[in-house]
Amino acid sequence: MTTSSSERGVSLGMPHLPPPAYPDDVRARLENDAREIIARYPDSRSALLPLLHLVQAQEGHVTRTGMQFCADTLGLTTAEVTAVATFYSMYRRRPSGDYQVGVCTNTLCAVMGGDAIFEELQEHLGVGNGETTDDGKVTLEHIECNAACDFAPVVMVNWEFFDNQDPQSAKRLVDDLRAGRPVSPTRGAPLCTFKETARILAGFPDERDGAVDATGSAGPASLAGLKLAKGETAPARVVHPRGEAPREAPPHEPSPAEHLSSHDAPQETSASDPTHPAGPAAEEGE
Repeated sequence: MTTSSSERGVSLGMPHLPPPAYPDDVRARLENDAREIIARYPDSRSALLPLLHLVQAQEGHVTRTGMQFCADTLGLTTAEVTAVATFYSMYRRRPSGDYQVGVCTNTLCAVMGGDAIFEELQEHLGVGNGETTDDGKVTLEHIECNAACDFAPVVMVNWEFFDNQDPQSAKRLVDDLRAGRPVSPTRGAPLCTFKETARILAGFPDERDGAVDATGSAGPASLAGLKLAKGETAPARVVHPRGEAPREAPPHEPSPAEHLSSHDAPQETSASDPTHPAGPAAEEGE
């Protein structure tokens, strides 16, 4: 005897109805913006990523309506657009807050206190990873490395840096965001809402006063490798036994034969040294 899918507890569900269309005025504005974006690329398909940011700027996340708009505009299938929108975590698939608060929990930030910050913020805000506060202000999530390890632990709000955080400063930060008090990133452009950030990521200019002039830089530890590559070497440090005063090594200028790393120039090997040529491997027994 056979059983039906409903008797087995399997629900096949109904296919999705077509998503609702944007209102005419919204669609006309988005179409105008989309033409400007597409004109930047020799192949219109290459405009998909910024177009997804554009529709995300409309509603704060990428809706089915937004994906249908991208598909219609670029001549793609909704499956092709959905594949891209679901691959990248920067595209939100459900409503989220005005401020995306991301706590780095990658290795260095985690051991420097990132895990503690994330746990305290979850309790303080009453939300879990990827969830939004009831007032719609803050979405909390843990994020991977943001290349700011020398400022660990790092919290990002709408992709702007808040460096050298601890649980107390992070809680003050989210409280200020929810209360509408002004908040300034450690470096980089002034903070704006997630929708405004999405429009900037779509490639449109940030027209706020002072936003373009705002700058930020990596810290000394992050720049050490760049300085080494440029030959800006620091004096060698001598490790001294415990109890003894530190001693500085005399200044050292690298000779032309020295290289700063194995990537700067090839070293002589048996394959490249004419005095030690590497011949074919001998057959066993010869």
